[in-house]
Amino acid sequence: MVVETAASNLISLLCTVGGYMSILPYIEEEKAWVFLAINKQMGGVHFSSERAKGALLAFFWMLSLISLSCAARLSVSRQKLQVQNHLNRLNKPGVKTIQSPDGDIIDCVHISHQPAFDHPFLKDHKVQMRPSYHPEGLFDENKVSYKHTEKPITQLWHMNGKCPQGTIPIRRTKEEDVLRASSVKRYGKKKHRAIPQPRSADPDLTNESGHQHAIAYVEGDKYYGAKATINVWEPKIQQPNEFSLSQLWILGGSFGEDLNSIEAGWQVSPDLYGDNNTRLFTYWTSDAYQATGCYNLLCSGFIQVNSEIAMGASISPVSAYRNSQYDISILVWKDPKEGHWWMQFGNDYVLGYWPSFLFSYLAESASMIEWGGEVVNSEADGHHTSTQMGSGRFPEEGFGKSSYFRNIQVVDDSNNLKAPKGLGTFTEQSNCYDVQTGSNGDWGHYIYYGGPGKNPNCP
Repeated sequence: MVVETAASNLISLLCTVGGYMSILPYIEEEKAWVFLAINKQMGGVHFSSERAKGALLAFFWMLSLISLSCAARLSVSRQKLQVQNHLNRLNKPGVKTIQSPDGDIIDCVHISHQPAFDHPFLKDHKVQMRPSYHPEGLFDENKVSYKHTEKPITQLWHMNGKCPQGTIPIRRTKEEDVLRASSVKRYGKKKHRAIPQPRSADPDLTNESGHQHAIAYVEGDKYYGAKATINVWEPKIQQPNEFSLSQLWILGGSFGEDLNSIEAGWQVSPDLYGDNNTRLFTYWTSDAYQATGCYNLLCSGFIQVNSEIAMGASISPVSAYRNSQYDISILVWKDPKEGHWWMQFGNDYVLGYWPSFLFSYLAESASMIEWGGEVVNSEADGHHTSTQMGSGRFPEEGFGKSSYFRNIQVVDDSNNLKAPKGLGTFTEQSNCYDVQTGSNGDWGHYIYYGGPGKNPNCP
């Protein structure tokens, strides 16, 4: 026991960065010393060849133990340091902290201290508190029957307080959030090739990373924004590393390495958030999800100006099968004067903007808009996940059962909201997740979409 304790103490001492590094130059020298020592007469005692071999093996075993232990401990220490540094970058000091009933911590951070301003191009940026122009011709929501919505959607953290003016609410990132990611660098980022590519000659290209979609889309024109009212559900997720989301995509460039994308909607992602709650989210990238962009405020980019809505926070309530239905409205558009891409949540909350310099193609306009659902299928050997998309029901089941997007619109070059022309649909496996379009006087253009994933027709 004494020997074990002494060995442990020795390893701990040597496993400090300085201690471990300091012994490295002497290891070869010490090996030679052992060879000499065990063949010498020491204190009148002669080592037999067997005892010499034993001593030599014991010495090398100790060296190996120290080396392996040090490597492991230094690796853990290095990772902890990386995680802590990343948390320090993301979690800005707040003027107020609010504990959400779902376990989230919301920090009210001064608007000028948010993560966006870590970007070198934003050091001297003057925050634009409101867009120069809103799109004209917003769909008259008063025409829509709201019998299916009993009360407006809110975020859970509102139950315990709100942030003061001049601050923005930021969901605090915890150590366990970062540790769930494949690496600190990839935390808060989508995998490459996570974009639905309707005109792909090879459908497998869109499923290389296990992502599957059921979407409606328009292309062939210049687009300056998009809007939709999205039915909110809480789909079941089979594996913790899978997710299910419903969103709109604003896309520019090719589907190669230079794709620009702005995305917003709701998602359930245990890997990102550590639970199965339905959450408001945004995403952006200017290089097809490689190095740029992230979810929410998990990197510098999106500039938030709103003090009431937190990116990544839980949405409540959510829809129930054959019961009350709840919707969120999302509008993303390009300010004709400043050129920034703005986001509005509901009718009242202008959340903030993505500065135009973040993008190449989207600095001018979008070439494609998509609305719909996306899931990750991580099952191997041709099997399919049972992760649900939307409500987990197929489109033909209709209202109260299947999830929908309604009042689907695009923003044209005159900053007017218009009905989309030539709305197409796309899904990789319609027997797993499907999509159907329609239009009427109340809902304008709409889609029903989603599905259960694994089922008798989707094994």
